Amino acid sequence: MAAEVLDALKPRPGGRYADGTIGGGGHAEKILDASSPTGWLFGFDQDGVAVEAATQRLEPKFAGRFEIRRANFSEMGEWIPAGSCDGIVLDLGVSSPQLDVAERGFSFQGEGPLDMRMDSRQKLTAADLVNGTGPEELAKIFWEYGGERESRRFARAIVHDRAQRKFETTTQLAGLIERIAPRGGKKAHPATKIFQALRIAVNDEMGSLKSGLDAASKILKSGGRLAVITFHSLEDRVVKEYGREKTRDYTFTGDVDVPELRQPKAPVMKWVERKAITPGEAELKDNPRSRSAQLRVLEKI
Repeated sequence: MAAEVLDALKPRPGGRYADGTIGGGGHAEKILDASSPTGWLFGFDQDGVAVEAATQRLEPKFAGRFEIRRANFSEMGEWIPAGSCDGIVLDLGVSSPQLDVAERGFSFQGEGPLDMRMDSRQKLTAADLVNGTGPEELAKIFWEYGGERESRRFARAIVHDRAQRKFETTTQLAGLIERIAPRGGKKAHPATKIFQALRIAVNDEMGSLKSGLDAASKILKSGGRLAVITFHSLEDRVVKEYGREKTRDYTFTGDVDVPELRQPKAPVMKWVERKAITPGEAELKDNPRSRSAQLRVLEKI
């Protein structure tokens, strides 16, 4: 959704921008192009392969106008000065290069180790979770992060099978799920939600997102914009709740919003678009994986 991101951020010469999930550098390239000749970009990615790919892509044309760090975007506030950014883009979830490389263990389309780490420096892998987590906690992960209705059943089956043989590969786990819940002509593989849930848990994606959104509100300047692309309802819900909190003109204590107990406060942000922006037909044709993407845009007041 590069065109939609550019339209949301409106990069200009002299502007300072951050790409919290730089990946292969696609959004970063567009932003640097649009902000030529003096725009600057801070780039982040916890995936070392992505950092190298983005650097190679951007260096020939934009040398001296960007810097990329191998770090999670939740750490943006530790590097970028408060109130200094004109625009930030966060393109969440797993990237196509990560999905397409079987050795990364994100997909069951090809056999690979049960890994799923976006940052290869961290110790925890999907295999660690699958082989070392109790049935109740496994079921909780499958339900909360994957919305899997058969979470308890799948968790019990995993615990039963791992007692005989540890889970080591993606196809081994996917095969178990399909064996106890046959596809039966359905388009989606029955292990899809399980793999999503494990990936989110391994990489603490929800924790990173919440911390990253808080960091974004600190480093944006007044009038600066935040563009967030989500790919599933869990991510989108976190972004919407963040937006509701930052755009409210009141605060309240406790977990329940009681109108009579509200206290006035100045909103920090405003919605640029109330509804999520979705990919156009051309985007869907060129990139079928974008079909579930939603872009939400906020502007700091």
